Amino acid sequence: MNTDTDTDTDTGSTRVPPAEIAGLRGAVAKRLSTRMFGEVVEPLGVMWHHRGVLGFGLRAGRKAAAWSECDEDLKAFAHMAVASFIGCGFCLDLGYFRTRHEGLDETRAREVPRWRESDVFTPLERDVLEYAEAMSRTPPAVTDELSARLLEGLGAPALVELTAWIALANMTARMNVALGIRAQGLAASCGLSPLAERTGTGRAPGTDTLS
Repeated sequence: MNTDTDTDTDTGSTRVPPAEIAGLRGAVAKRLSTRMFGEVVEPLGVMWHHRGVLGFGLRAGRKAAAWSECDEDLKAFAHMAVASFIGCGFCLDLGYFRTRHEGLDETRAREVPRWRESDVFTPLERDVLEYAEAMSRTPPAVTDELSARLLEGLGAPALVELTAWIALANMTARMNVALGIRAQGLAASCGLSPLAERTGTGRAPGTDTLS
């Protein structure tokens, strides 16, 4: 996956330098990261400075992954929409990478950054993507009309799950952007086509992007 001139995939570019991942727990963490992503991802070294925060994020991610009320493709699209809107290159790269390894729809996933102009999404999927962006604005811009359409299309349990999923994606994306954690080319490493370029508005200028 190619990145623009503002996206540095070299280690050591984060605002908090990665810590040495040492000890038995460190060895286990590095082995798990390599098994999942083919390498030790940069956020692991940054978050290793505070094991409590790292552990919280991992536990929250595992618990959220077990939720099953909302369609997995919809949640993957929503996560990538948050990442694209906020400008978290690492999250966007990771979300796209996961579509290959979790058997999700790669063709539509690569179109998420330009979903408003793309014709590959269903009306429900477009509502989900709009919801993800609306929740990611400051202040949030969710309308009664959009919420009502999603409630009818998804049902209450799935909408509650989707909302929590988007909130967690915002937490992770905003933290990565603040810490200077950038894309690492995970999707490119497994042969995925480059993501479509974002053409919408609303992302803060100067944040990390992928193309």
